[in-house]
Amino acid sequence: MSSSTSSSDTHAAWRRFFRLAAGSAAVCVAVIYGFIVVVDPWGMLPLSLPFDRITVTSNQRFAYPMLALSPQFDSAIFGTSTSRLLRPDALNPAFGARFANLAMNDATTFEVSSLFRVFLRAHSEPNVVAIGLDARWCVTGDTYEKLTPRPFPAWMYERSRWRGYAEMFNLYAMQEAGKEFGVLTGLKKPDMGRDGYTRFVPPESQYDPMRVAEHMKEWHVVVPGGARSGPPDTWRFPALELLHDDLSSLPPATRKVLFFPPYNHRLLPQPDTEGEVVLNECKRRVADLARPLAHAVVVDFLLPSPITNVDDNYWDGLHYRTFIGDRMALDLTAAVRGETSADYEILFLRNTDSAGP
Repeated sequence: MSSSTSSSDTHAAWRRFFRLAAGSAAVCVAVIYGFIVVVDPWGMLPLSLPFDRITVTSNQRFAYPMLALSPQFDSAIFGTSTSRLLRPDALNPAFGARFANLAMNDATTFEVSSLFRVFLRAHSEPNVVAIGLDARWCVTGDTYEKLTPRPFPAWMYERSRWRGYAEMFNLYAMQEAGKEFGVLTGLKKPDMGRDGYTRFVPPESQYDPMRVAEHMKEWHVVVPGGARSGPPDTWRFPALELLHDDLSSLPPATRKVLFFPPYNHRLLPQPDTEGEVVLNECKRRVADLARPLAHAVVVDFLLPSPITNVDDNYWDGLHYRTFIGDRMALDLTAAVRGETSADYEILFLRNTDSAGP
């Protein structure tokens, strides 16, 4: 056999090997991609199959758009982790509603508004919308934080979600598809609620007052950031401009429940300090936003009260215990009826079908 023939055979063998390897890799890629888009762990692809999906992703920015679009809900709670412990089951009977809790850990005002708009596109006449207003809504100046280090899947929040097919081939999507597949097939036990509510704090049996008291020493007064000069009524609150636009898009019949969540007393500013002035002006602006609206209430839990003054009501400076969440649900329904309580202050209330001065 000549050396040229031997070399030709070797080259042909290598070509067959590479074609086989490339073909096998292409098949593997196609199978993996097909698995991801068929399972569609977030239920957000335009051609998503009608599986009985539940949320499996701990980053609610991925998990909650699916719930926001779901027709099984007619009402929703928006906010950060300080609103996540409001149980829909505690609110539904009082409001005659079907709530989804769409509050997201460490959510920015931009992220809250983005999810709100997804919900409103699917629910043109929602029953109740409740929005927890954390200190981020009270930032002054010309800008506010839009995103956090947590990934934000912008394509899920767009009107057209076809771009999602280009966003699904990655290790994170494959991981979450595997988790969703496990739940769908019964191989994995669900660890998140179907209505968005998940108890993310430890079980009550693990509550240790001494440990919490020690941990509380690490928390300090919250003062909203941002540039400001001149008298408070000249300050700009840019996030509240976003809130104004969102509230204006709701129909009159929708019940609008705005509330400032109860931070522990260690985070509340002292009287006559800059922090108190900023928060008070922010609260006044929110009440003013509600005045042109029908069926609106603004409830302030962010003040000294039987909730905020008791350290044993909290796991840390921001996150209260589960029974406080249920207490707040009762408080909110009482506030809507115009009932007063030491737990909160009603900053504005209108129960009529039309707005007035």
